[in-house]
Amino acid sequence: MWHDYLDEKYHEYLPYLVEDTLEDCARRTLRYGMDKNFLLFPEVHVKGMPLYNNWSESARIDVFLHSEKHKSPYKATTGEKQIESMDAGNAEVAYIFPSAGLCLVNSEQLPTDVKVAYANAYNRWLMDYCEYDKTRLRAIGVVCRYSPEAMLAELDTIITNGWTAVTLRPEVLGGRDLGHPDYEAFWAKCESNNIAVAFHGSTHLYGNTTGTERYSSRFALHACSHPMEAQMAFLSLLESGVLERYPALKFAFFEAGASWLPAWLWRLDELCYETMPTEMSHHIKMKPSDYFKRQCWIGFEFGEPCLREVANFVGIEKMLFGSDFPHPDHLQFDIEQLQEESDFSIEELECILQKSPAEFFEKPIS
Repeated sequence: MWHDYLDEKYHEYLPYLVEDTLEDCARRTLRYGMDKNFLLFPEVHVKGMPLYNNWSESARIDVFLHSEKHKSPYKATTGEKQIESMDAGNAEVAYIFPSAGLCLVNSEQLPTDVKVAYANAYNRWLMDYCEYDKTRLRAIGVVCRYSPEAMLAELDTIITNGWTAVTLRPEVLGGRDLGHPDYEAFWAKCESNNIAVAFHGSTHLYGNTTGTERYSSRFALHACSHPMEAQMAFLSLLESGVLERYPALKFAFFEAGASWLPAWLWRLDELCYETMPTEMSHHIKMKPSDYFKRQCWIGFEFGEPCLREVANFVGIEKMLFGSDFPHPDHLQFDIEQLQEESDFSIEELECILQKSPAEFFEKPIS
């Protein structure tokens, strides 16, 4: 993919695989015992550096031991295979998000122009991927947050492509949080062109992800990165006045669960806004939860607790379900299981699975 779509002048930065060796296996066997006597999956490297930060040997062993699940991404390597999987799961439309590409586009280890080139290459590839069936495969564009100027240029391309959404990482990147003034023109252009903004974090970025300052295990990093970065992303947009200045700009928070949302909004409403109203009166003119209800959506997960409370707090129409297919922890979608675990009615599920995504990805805020 990268060889075909990355600008040739950046081919020295093509990702490549580093295979596990027999020497690595022998050393691992001495360290962990004979039950770890196997070759691990290759690692992705760029210019002599691993793509993933804090990607420990113990984490790689865990992935190998669940290898049958981790073969699943091959089911989505082409648009044709993606459609076949959607047909098998009775999915009508899929919004296609990146995965490993987010670590390339946002790695602090790489020069900014290289990261921008990765974003351009990914979007060119995605255009061809979705060409197989543009009605059912909907592209979500990627931009590099390290260059506000390049963000605007890539957004122009995304708009020209007819795409309706972009995805951003939520962290502080390149010294800028989401409320940084350098992003003002980007937010304005998204709003005026009805481009929705979806936040999608992950664990092993070379960057300023929550948890990396104190933990190194995949267990702890994964526990922190997704939900905590989503909470702070909303806070950054709120505290900086982005939500106030751009009332028609749509935001969604994915792969972070939803159970945290009522408690977080309650804290912002009651413990912060109500007790400190004058400090932020120039940027926050109504309750934080009202901003969320007006222009934000939240993705939730199978088996999550408190989903009824989420629906009661922000409204069922602000909830979205992402399958995260073909990741190994989200391989099957079972509407009966979802109904049983969440206690949502058929009408509410229809809202979540059909109306809500259409409202977020396709329609302007009325």
